[in-house]
Amino acid sequence: MRGGQDVAEPKSSNGDYNFAMTGAEHPADPANSALRGAIRFVALANLAYFGVEFAVALSIKSVSLFADSIDFLEDASVNLLILLGLGWSVKARARLGMVLAVVLLAPAIATLWTAWQKIAAPTPPEPVLLSATGLGALAVNLTCAFVLVRFRHESGSLTKAAFLSARNDAFANLGIVAAGLTTAAVHSAWPDIVVGLAIAAMNAGAARDVWQAARREQREAKP
Repeated sequence: MRGGQDVAEPKSSNGDYNFAMTGAEHPADPANSALRGAIRFVALANLAYFGVEFAVALSIKSVSLFADSIDFLEDASVNLLILLGLGWSVKARARLGMVLAVVLLAPAIATLWTAWQKIAAPTPPEPVLLSATGLGALAVNLTCAFVLVRFRHESGSLTKAAFLSARNDAFANLGIVAAGLTTAAVHSAWPDIVVGLAIAAMNAGAARDVWQAARREQREAKP
């Protein structure tokens, strides 16, 4: 603590990243303005593609696209919450990080329910639309991950949540494209179901990482 302000250190003594605030507590700081602009862009991009992917998922009855579309909506909500929390105290941001960790589980739960319904009626989705929509989602998420990569160790668990969401979604989109190609070859619903369940597992892992970062941030904020 210097002059009554938090001092950001890149890493803690044990080698783990210290997620103390680097600039977001100073609204006029140019770095903070850049971070806010990046998160605002990511929120709007996720909200826009949610509409596209959700509509396609309903039309072709795809588990993986449904799960990923809900994930786009969740990412938009997470980034909007991050915008609200950037100016908060370290303890308040840590608490919000824990809330976001729980929010990250929502797509996983939705995917499990959708997959169960698909297993009961295993009709394969239309493979061309599945792959094409997955490629579009990949382009959006790679762009978001690129925008956020330089901020991923700033502003604590909040920006970590945003970066992990974008990164994991990009990997998930590659799986969706592969599921579309495999579905075209074998005409089975299982590639779509398997990828949907993998997306659920990936979101659960991200939720764990964000929760751990928030807990560490909370511990380091204590006097």
